[in-house]
Amino acid sequence: MDIKTATAIRRLRLVSAPEAISFLLLLVCSVLKRTTDFNAVPVMGMVHGVLFVLYVIFWADAWNRTKWSLKTAALYFVLSVLPTGGFFADRRLRREAEDAVIASRARQEGVVGA
Repeated sequence: MDIKTATAIRRLRLVSAPEAISFLLLLVCSVLKRTTDFNAVPVMGMVHGVLFVLYVIFWADAWNRTKWSLKTAALYFVLSVLPTGGFFADRRLRREAEDAVIASRARQEGVVGA
């Protein structure tokens, strides 16, 4: 994995968890708006919207650089629209990056079949 691909995956990982947290907070704010006088939906909506747009931009960049299959790319996109999906995306992306580093080191050391 080259440095640009690793950076694209890292950026996607960095925004996936905050995007999931903002989605959950937006849901909580929506419930509070309906049940109390507390209304933070406009603020949380904007925060979540910005993070979601960043996630989609970084997702498209990572898809372009990693050459994911359509199934894998669709999975990461679907995880972005689920309330806790960003946490699962972060975990899968971390595992994918670690596997790529291991394979890269094996290739450098000349291990057969890596």
